[in-house]
Amino acid sequence: MRRAALGVALTGALVAAGLAAAAGSASAATTVTVQAESYAGQSGAQVEPTVDTGGGQNVAYLANGDWLRYDNVDLGAAGAITLGARLASDSGTTGSIQFRTGSATGTVLASIPVTSTGGWQTWTTTSAVANTHPTGAQTVFLTLTSPQAGNFVNLNWFSVTAAGGTTPTTPATPTPTGTSGPGWPTVNAAQQAADTAAFFALTPRPITGNVVRVPEFNAGCTVSHHLNDDPIIFPGMAGASHAHTFLGNTSTNANSTNQSLLGHTVTTCTPAEDLSAYWIPSLLQNGTVIDPAGVTVYYGSRLKDPSRTQPFPPGFRMIAGDAKLQVPSSGNQFWCAGPGGQTGRSADGNWPICAPTANLTYQLVFPDCWDGVHLDSPNHKDHVGPTGPDGTCASGKFPVTIPSLSFVIDYPVHGTTAGFTLASGMASSMHGDFMNAWLPAAQAARVRNCIDQSVKCNAAGNN
Repeated sequence: MRRAALGVALTGALVAAGLAAAAGSASAATTVTVQAESYAGQSGAQVEPTVDTGGGQNVAYLANGDWLRYDNVDLGAAGAITLGARLASDSGTTGSIQFRTGSATGTVLASIPVTSTGGWQTWTTTSAVANTHPTGAQTVFLTLTSPQAGNFVNLNWFSVTAAGGTTPTTPATPTPTGTSGPGWPTVNAAQQAADTAAFFALTPRPITGNVVRVPEFNAGCTVSHHLNDDPIIFPGMAGASHAHTFLGNTSTNANSTNQSLLGHTVTTCTPAEDLSAYWIPSLLQNGTVIDPAGVTVYYGSRLKDPSRTQPFPPGFRMIAGDAKLQVPSSGNQFWCAGPGGQTGRSADGNWPICAPTANLTYQLVFPDCWDGVHLDSPNHKDHVGPTGPDGTCASGKFPVTIPSLSFVIDYPVHGTTAGFTLASGMASSMHGDFMNAWLPAAQAARVRNCIDQSVKCNAAGNN
């Protein structure tokens, strides 16, 4: 998903949560300034650099219905407080940011109006007063509302100032920059280096017979279950997502972690050593869920030289596609696989109508390269990326070659002029999520024997 980001639980002192206290500019009040990207959970956010000096990073592309969650925000003692926000907007439509406690539907403490500031990086500080509020450390939600469907505001930081204080005009502490801070979990560098060295020290299985020279192995998966959960986007928040169709590990839910997946050995994928979690938005026809007949998860390489491909590390996760992309499409995002192919389009042009001998199909492709440091990133995409200038991972921003993951999804339906819908919306919103929970030795053997040697293997890892 283009803008979606992992909700990472923030614990410990306020500084660790991205909070900083600064002296207010009026009376003896204190101001707590919270950097926007230090959220503990979110929906619809994307972190980007702020162009003005000292701006650090901001949370961008916020739209109607999006929200941000911040833990351990000190609202102080009883009495009025001023809630401030440094924001920018180039939208032609107004909107507002609501401050709530407890949940994204909790009581509104105050609402800050949003109007155009003249640019997405033209910043202004706006405030509102909350006369009553819970005291002490609270979970604060910022919810976004606007009459338009598109993005309408960027947020740099927000602040809480006691009565008599004023909202600061600059952040109290520098905003973390680069690839660090909340949402950027890292591998154990020493362990990763040791694992990488041990992997490339493995002697590949000798190539015998007339093999097919395609660097690839796969996992064949069927549907496990359906939930309105997403352990990457909404960790620990059961029911917070649109409906997903889950494949693989049968325990996957909002609370899933790498450890919980590895501790549950039942999967709907073959081989049994793949305990990973895979999920996609549910497909609906006239309101009824259409399950895939099967999903083949390919692990391969699109590089000219795949020999430096190494396994995904434990705990690795990523997303492909964009759940918020809602645009008409008459192209081949979905297509018809089988004899006869496509015979027409739905009335809105967004969906193919397949011949009776062909099935609705989709292939979702993930990136080839990894930064080698982070198991995830705030939008679940920035830790992975394309090849560098010479077509290898080593020459680019993402120097580690990982298996090129793709889902080939086969729906046993042919379609009508009424078309379909996804739980996330239009056909353009198709997306997929991956939480790696392969048994390490099983994945390593397949990568080394199949991908690194450019040999086409089956789910068992045999050519």
